[in-house]
Amino acid sequence: MKSKVAIVDCRKYKPELVEHAVSTAVELLGGWKQFVSSEESIILKPNLLARTDPENACTTHPEVFGAVGRLLRQNGFEELYYGDSPGNHLIGVAQTADGCGLRQVAEDLGIEIADFEEGEQVPFPDGHAADHFVLCKGVLEMDAIINLCKMKTHQLERITGAMKNTFGCVYGFNKGASHARFPNADVFGRMIADLNRLVRPRLHIMDGIMAMEGNGPQSGDPTPMYVILASADPVALDTVFCRLVNLDPELVATNLYGQKYGIGTCKTEDIVLMTEEGDISMEEAVSRWGNPDFNVERDPGFRGQFKSIRFLQPLLDRKPYVKRENCIGCGVCIQACPLDEKAIYMKKGKPAYRYRKCIKCYCCQEMCPEKAIDVKTTRLAKIADRNWKL
Repeated sequence: MKSKVAIVDCRKYKPELVEHAVSTAVELLGGWKQFVSSEESIILKPNLLARTDPENACTTHPEVFGAVGRLLRQNGFEELYYGDSPGNHLIGVAQTADGCGLRQVAEDLGIEIADFEEGEQVPFPDGHAADHFVLCKGVLEMDAIINLCKMKTHQLERITGAMKNTFGCVYGFNKGASHARFPNADVFGRMIADLNRLVRPRLHIMDGIMAMEGNGPQSGDPTPMYVILASADPVALDTVFCRLVNLDPELVATNLYGQKYGIGTCKTEDIVLMTEEGDISMEEAVSRWGNPDFNVERDPGFRGQFKSIRFLQPLLDRKPYVKRENCIGCGVCIQACPLDEKAIYMKKGKPAYRYRKCIKCYCCQEMCPEKAIDVKTTRLAKIADRNWKL
């Protein structure tokens, strides 16, 4: 059976426009009761990476969250909660939601914060990369998850969308520790696929009205994509995102392993694209909403096929670096490093790297509030990729 992805045009974060787009997308898929029942407890899982203005396109916009909440209330769903595990485990979900403009919207709708302050280890013996996860109690206490993800880039996985957004179900410091356990895009992608097999959100709704390109997932640039996407298949939804920005979906590890592990499909021919006007082809969707100049990593990347040159890997890795003119010396990057012996430390009031220890998880770049950390590709890596297609 083919996976259905609804795609609806939405030009602005005006409540009536967003609510129409979300309502239309869900109705195209069969309506809310196709995925959840009014007797269940439901958690809305937005992207609340950091306290930042929603106009920065880093987090799920409050209007999208509000539209989902209002529509669920209108359709008789009473037991609603929300939560996410923020990137900085020292800052709680309430503070982060407040800084993102989402907390007040939730309070107005009577949607309570679920318990994301405690975690519980959950065995997962069927995992391919992970045999257990430490999940937030609020996730474990709910009957169903509705995933409200953001359309944006990611320095480790190229993009973060429906599949990656479930990482916020992992409790506190364990998110950072996961980067140490799964230190590259491939194994991290396998872990994310395992996590999706465990928590299995019922429905995924992507805020793509204003996306983030470039140095994501926090320090990139907002760029309009003008879409709300929805699907029960997170891999198919992320695949549509990839196609709209001219990125091969199979270069994204979360897509590749999501398909391999039976979560969904990243094959265009196995996806039905649904709009208000009727079903359309992927080519038609790209023509209408696509942005071929979207700033995202499209190179095949370094997958370690050439074992004979593995000793060169430290010279080939993409490295984080500090843009000193932007850095205010706040130390958030050091807090974000998941290693016990930090790969980043303070030197003369500014952070500096011990690259031999760095596992290239880019948590420092992800959490920098001043966009002062970027990631660079070495000259050798550029030559290698151009000539060897690693």
